[in-house]
Amino acid sequence: MKTWQVQEAKARFSELLRASTENGPQLVSLHGKPAAVVVPISQWQRMQQAAGRSAKDWLLAPEARGTLEIPARGAATSRKPPTFA
Repeated sequence: MKTWQVQEAKARFSELLRASTENGPQLVSLHGKPAAVVVPISQWQRMQQAAGRSAKDWLLAPEARGTLEIPARGAATSRKPPTFA
């Protein structure tokens, strides 16, 4: 993966895009530290599908999240408290 400085990426943006589609992800650095990665859209879509839904999406979804079996009334038994000698 090639690293591009921000100034170079801005000046040669078309080349950066072409490199990402032909050679895979391209790293963009800001002040010598990694700042972003440019990836081809096909790879981005695969990553999004693999990630699945977020926990927030799962919790806010209208469909049921699972099944909850409720025991029949009166089926529970009580325990006697332990005796200490």
